[in-house]
Amino acid sequence: MSRKNEQKWPIPESLHEVENYMKQRVGLDVSFDFGVRKLKILKKDVHFYWVTGLTDTRYIIEVVEELVAINDHEKLSTDLFKIVENRLVNQSVQPIKTLDEMVTQVLSGLIVVVVEGSNTALAVDVRSYPGRSPQEPDTEKVVRGSRDGFVENIVLNTALTRRRIRDERLRIEIMKIGERSKTDVAIGYLADVADPDLVNIIRKELKAIEVDGIPMADKTIEEFILKQGFNPFPLVRYTERADVAAAHILEGHVVIYVDTSPSVIIAPTTYFHHVQHAEEFRESPLMGTFMRWSRFLGILVSIFLLPLWMLFVLEPELLPKTLSFIGPNEKTNIPIVVQIILADFGLEFLRIAAIHTPTPLSTAMGLIAAVLIGQIAVDVGLFVPEVILYVAVAGIGTFTTPSYELSVANKIIRMILVVLVAAFHTPGFVIGTTLVFIYLARTRALDTPYLWPFLPFEPKGFLQIIFRRAIPGSFLRPSIVHPRNRYRQPPKS
Repeated sequence: MSRKNEQKWPIPESLHEVENYMKQRVGLDVSFDFGVRKLKILKKDVHFYWVTGLTDTRYIIEVVEELVAINDHEKLSTDLFKIVENRLVNQSVQPIKTLDEMVTQVLSGLIVVVVEGSNTALAVDVRSYPGRSPQEPDTEKVVRGSRDGFVENIVLNTALTRRRIRDERLRIEIMKIGERSKTDVAIGYLADVADPDLVNIIRKELKAIEVDGIPMADKTIEEFILKQGFNPFPLVRYTERADVAAAHILEGHVVIYVDTSPSVIIAPTTYFHHVQHAEEFRESPLMGTFMRWSRFLGILVSIFLLPLWMLFVLEPELLPKTLSFIGPNEKTNIPIVVQIILADFGLEFLRIAAIHTPTPLSTAMGLIAAVLIGQIAVDVGLFVPEVILYVAVAGIGTFTTPSYELSVANKIIRMILVVLVAAFHTPGFVIGTTLVFIYLARTRALDTPYLWPFLPFEPKGFLQIIFRRAIPGSFLRPSIVHPRNRYRQPPKS
């Protein structure tokens, strides 16, 4: 039976019953990191419960010292619960009425104070989660710009957003997801900008999640919300940069924070959201546009270079005479399509190996693999040199894609097109490309057209994608998020 349907037991006045409940439910006296501190204040028992490692010991000592001093300043006839509540020197003290909520708060890193004779406990926020300090994300580096990125602590992540958007209309709603993990999940949006229907849909989908836990954090949340199935294309955008998340909130998007994850989810997004990078907005509009076009070219190369080269190898009559040199100059016993697939998988093996190799060794391993293995493979006749060249160029194009998820999806599409070209030549390339385009056009993420503003076509939005406009000239928020306030700055008269 789901715990959502379990009876909520009130906190008993007897602390002996509370202690027995904690022993049976949480493992008090069994789990070494679950602690209890018993005090005698004004001849009544007061118990503290906490989890070692999730709380800040200094604050607990301050609270204990303040409560112990009650014995020297108060009379026995006073209301001990109200005195304890007033003496808790902390900015966050929350009353609790049920044992189930008490357990949840303790396991979340708060300390819970229970006073004998009262059926209400007090949760004091002294959390101190283990983690690292904000630093620049490895996958979203910029030459110029902030170096503080999100970390695994949801409190720090929301604070980084608040630092950039000091607006009283910024809302950050928090909830717990997971029957056992009880992971903190928050949604951030601007109340007067974000589409209320979008916020309600995301809030409803999050609250409807019923699962033991979400140890994979934001990825699990994405799968529950979007039900992506076997669609290789990313339907939400991940970012570890606080400035990118803040920029999307200001546009009207909703950001989902998940505790223990250094990245946040931005929704809704289109295909073109995944091909933009913060670096473009740290340069002048002209340079930003140049960088964007270079990135577009890299993405197109990563998808179509190998299938087109394969097509020209199989049907050289398609090439004009000036480009007749394209194609292998050496004969080989291994079909070209097999060489391409083997080389592409080899590049993927290198990428995976680099991830799993300690950093000081990964560079040396990459050089050895690229130079020695590649050269030897050509010398022994396993590959023709052109295959190595075009696979390497396509691989570089893959790495120019800002979104890692999109780069992997593009790689899958590239391999499918290569196989179709090998099997059906020109019809395979044309039909395969058309089917991919139709598939993207039919894809919707949170009821958002995936190819907007190309399909459905919106001229202003399309120009914003092609050209990096100056911020003073960008008056309107993207219409795709249906913002309640279209203007991000007053339009010029």
